[in-house]
Amino acid sequence: MTARQIKAGYFVLTGLNSVATTYYFYYLFFLMEKQFGFGNLGNLFLSACNGLVYMFAAWFGGRFGQRHGYNRALRIGFSAMIAAMISGCFVSSVIGQFVVMIVWTLGMCFTWPTLEALVSEKESPAGLQQMIGIYNLVWAGCAALAYLVGGYLFDHLGPSSIFILPALVHGVQLILLFWLQCLLPPGDSTVIPEVAIPVVSDHEAERHRSLVPPETFLKMAWLANPFAYVAINTVVAVIPGLAKKLELSPTYVGLFCSVWFFARLAAFLGLWLWTGWHYRFRWFVGAYLALIIAFAIMLLVPSLAVIVAAQIGFGAALGLIYYSSLFYSMDVGEAKGEHGGFHESALGAGIFLGPATGAAALHLFPGQAGVGTLAVCGLLVAGFAGVLFLRFKPK
Repeated sequence: MTARQIKAGYFVLTGLNSVATTYYFYYLFFLMEKQFGFGNLGNLFLSACNGLVYMFAAWFGGRFGQRHGYNRALRIGFSAMIAAMISGCFVSSVIGQFVVMIVWTLGMCFTWPTLEALVSEKESPAGLQQMIGIYNLVWAGCAALAYLVGGYLFDHLGPSSIFILPALVHGVQLILLFWLQCLLPPGDSTVIPEVAIPVVSDHEAERHRSLVPPETFLKMAWLANPFAYVAINTVVAVIPGLAKKLELSPTYVGLFCSVWFFARLAAFLGLWLWTGWHYRFRWFVGAYLALIIAFAIMLLVPSLAVIVAAQIGFGAALGLIYYSSLFYSMDVGEAKGEHGGFHESALGAGIFLGPATGAAALHLFPGQAGVGTLAVCGLLVAGFAGVLFLRFKPK
């Protein structure tokens, strides 16, 4: 089997990881509402706890894979996630579900930074763009499908399916990983591409499209991407409450609230095929503004048609911001595992800050309509100000 074919195996692992993690975590909020009566406050707190753990553990997971071997990191991650999912089937308390989620999150922290590094390690600039493009399409496409059909599975297979199905998927990942490892040379834990075509002149010209140094784009992306996840994880945590207002079952939530997943997927495809956005500040700042506006509309306007339409802009904006963070992380510097870990750790910061801010606002001002959404909007605006500061700060 060729090196490219082995990398294709890592893309399969990525897709399976996306299916399992999306179905478990995004529908966990419905389980908590159904079994324990969680409302927006409780689900936001749950999401914040997930982000707090991920923020620190993802950085460690990235460093571990870089220093001790990517396949070893994946074995640890998949095994921990399987153990957590099996345990979740037998847990009947709120505290128990929080513990399961935390163990699962710790395991996941060994997977995403490692998978990002495996698909981008030792690539030429042209190869890097191709690998990251495929990677984004794979995980985003699988996440979209998982959320689309997840509501139907939740309704027809029962809440316990959010543990059983991911456990089976992670088991398949572990088997596939062992098979891929057998195809690698002894002692090798990564992949060396067969061909690396140098395109240094074009790549350098791309980097100098803007007067802003590449390192500044990296910093802006690292700042903006957590705020994108501020928005994402606030939205997914309050979807059960929004569904109750709109009288939507989980099946219909999967249908109508997966639009932004597919919009993000379409954005990833466009950004992969067209590279004119690389090192272009106006594209980046435009996406951030669109994110804020779409987020506010989705949660403040009680109309299903408007919510569906706003999701298109929301997903497109998320696509460019996420793609920027991952591309610049892998393009600026050589330590792919550590940069991937920092990229994922930054996501954890956003996953924590958004829901934590929303939960705090709901706790301090109970009964005030839209207070949580407005508080998170304020947080997003603060992030936008930070991006502008990085762009225009005196040298």
